[in-house]
Amino acid sequence: MKQLFAIALVAISLNSFAQAVKMPAPSPGQTIKQDFSLSFIEVNYSRPVIKSRTIFGDIVPFGKLWRAGANNPTKVTFGEDVKVAGKDLKAGSYQLMIIPTAKNWEIIFNKGTNGVFNYHPEEDVLKVTVPTNTLASSVESFTIQLGQVIANTCEIQIMWEKTSVSIPVTTEIDAKIAASIEKAMSVDTKPYFESASYYFETGRDLKKALEWATKASEANPSAYWVMHLKAKIQAKLGDKVGAKATALKSIELAKAGKNEDYVSLNQKLIDSL
Repeated sequence: MKQLFAIALVAISLNSFAQAVKMPAPSPGQTIKQDFSLSFIEVNYSRPVIKSRTIFGDIVPFGKLWRAGANNPTKVTFGEDVKVAGKDLKAGSYQLMIIPTAKNWEIIFNKGTNGVFNYHPEEDVLKVTVPTNTLASSVESFTIQLGQVIANTCEIQIMWEKTSVSIPVTTEIDAKIAASIEKAMSVDTKPYFESASYYFETGRDLKKALEWATKASEANPSAYWVMHLKAKIQAKLGDKVGAKATALKSIELAKAGKNEDYVSLNQKLIDSL
């Protein structure tokens, strides 16, 4: 009886110790979320470390399915329909898996949730192959990041040891934004500045952009940022005289608004004419 009581005390003590002591995870989890296009991309994954081991071709064998991390399946969520390496992928959450070789990786987006140990090929939604790149220095912790993010393109970048891959992601937004602008222009409060900015940045109809920028400046005569946009549009249209006059007006307004950044931006524009 005493022996059973002693065993029970040891069990209770060990359980209390386990509950009281929090240890760092050997492959800590990370969640990254990036605003992209008109929605977002989110990645949930675990980050194993090298620990003086050989990774690719050894710990991660070539030609075999790998879970792209450790612990739970790596999950990638797209907030809108995208193209991955030029192939269509619907909005939603997918587990990401990889079949690596020395020269390229096959990237698999799978609608399952149970990882490589309960993998069902029939649940594959998309497969793409991307080339590997050799890094100058070794990356100790397995890393996934979202880079080269602009209006409608980005890259899912994966790095570990001295190997990296970049998976291009694109989405179609021009038609959506053009439709949104057209709808917004039918109401009383029209988004002239935002629409002019979009047309200018995407190289669309610059004459229409200038018209909208002019109306935006008329609605808010002290807005030096609107005047600066108008000057940039005029410069791109080849109207150097008009661009300089508008930039000088924007400098005057920016000084009144105590914004030296726009003073500098306008001066650089004038110097470039």
